[in-house]
Amino acid sequence: MKPILLGGGSGLGVLVLALAAAGSLAAAGEAKGVKYARFQVAGKTACGIVEGDTIRQIEGDLLGPKKPTGKTFKLTQVKLLPPTRPGKILALAGNYKSHLGDKASPKNPECFFKPSSCLIGQGQPIVIPKGTSKVDHEGELVIVIGKRARKVPPEKAMDCVLGVTCGNDVSARDWQKNDVQWWRAKGCDTFGPCGPWVVSGIPYDDLLLTVRVNGEVRQQQRTSDLIFGVAAVVSFISQHVTLEPGDLIYTGTPGTTTAIQPGDVVEVEIEGIGVLKNPVSAAR
Repeated sequence: MKPILLGGGSGLGVLVLALAAAGSLAAAGEAKGVKYARFQVAGKTACGIVEGDTIRQIEGDLLGPKKPTGKTFKLTQVKLLPPTRPGKILALAGNYKSHLGDKASPKNPECFFKPSSCLIGQGQPIVIPKGTSKVDHEGELVIVIGKRARKVPPEKAMDCVLGVTCGNDVSARDWQKNDVQWWRAKGCDTFGPCGPWVVSGIPYDDLLLTVRVNGEVRQQQRTSDLIFGVAAVVSFISQHVTLEPGDLIYTGTPGTTTAIQPGDVVEVEIEGIGVLKNPVSAAR
């Protein structure tokens, strides 16, 4: 943006320039296809808008007005964090026919809870806990709630969505099969990779999801094959559980999942969003 000067470069002119820049960035923050990131730099947590390899810092978090601070950072300078600090995380079971096999499709979205303590961000290790013999990846589209949703009809549900991101619903299959509840099978520390950022305005229900382990494709399917799409999931959950800004919903995984081992690198890539990459390590 070129400077806008009034009165020969007066203080008023500088003020107009600042306000114009702020308005421009705020408007950009509401545009389609914008990437929002939560990150850490110099020991402090901040949020911003990702443009190429640069993050433009904004005031506050991703759930309020997107006002610029004037500070920018290269992606290589920051540590990317999970996009929000959710009050709760819900996840769907059996939301792709390809994952259900011979089982009948559910009549309603089938949800379970994951603890927020399982979240990790870009580059952080998935830790295989002691006592389990088989831990699988589950690449998923994750919905990020932007506005409070309580008993929202499907046609209004998208108004409550900030955007989507990549997620991995890491699952200890032996515990999932043999325990009465899934609390540790799905909720162990590091079992909720999420990121690298939130993207708004893209066609959430028609994106290509790909999971790679050590560069080899293990899962691949479009989100258009979801049994229950984004609006249906948000609406249904909101009839029973009030969704608050920052809450996350993992929408289910496609196809067949495979085991991961210490030393592996898991990538969840979703078209229009980016790549969530996490190494795998063993618990000490």
